[in-house]
Amino acid sequence: MFEPGSTPRDPKLIDLELVKQVQNGNKTAFNILVRAHQRGVYAIVFSMVKDHDTADDVVQDTFVKAYKHIDSFEAKSSFKSWLYSIAINTAKNVLKSDSLREMVDFEKVVLHVTPRMSENIEEHELQIVLAEEIEKLPAKQKLALTLRIFDELPFKEIAEIMECPYDTAKANFRHAINSLRKHPRILDAA
Repeated sequence: MFEPGSTPRDPKLIDLELVKQVQNGNKTAFNILVRAHQRGVYAIVFSMVKDHDTADDVVQDTFVKAYKHIDSFEAKSSFKSWLYSIAINTAKNVLKSDSLREMVDFEKVVLHVTPRMSENIEEHELQIVLAEEIEKLPAKQKLALTLRIFDELPFKEIAEIMECPYDTAKANFRHAINSLRKHPRILDAA
């Protein structure tokens, strides 16, 4: 692991080392993986299900599935990509089922465009418009946009998560951006 005075290592390599430890029976290593990826998994899942309780359940199911199937992880992609794929598929299954609770009114959910909290009413209104327009995007475009903008993932990982070619992931992102730019209010703010 990281030692004081040494150069920080690539998180992907650290994940791979932790996965190997989990595969060898080290449960503590899995707890470290959970802590490292919990927020990102939650953000992706919530962007799909729009309900905090459902998102919590899906995140928990995601990590249970990842732990049960950790031996099937072959490191052909990053652990993060593999985990996000499990999360997305689990969320899709929940959305398909009739057991999904009443959804939260999307107008009450504010999608933060910037990391800081905005006190500016116009910016807040723009965030609501942006969130509404993102919600109208086709699922693949919305997912590519979320993974690229909010999770800051490279297109290679987005393609792995979406289980599509690199160029398709990039095209979905580009189409999402172009669709959002067509909205006059978003275009004026850009």
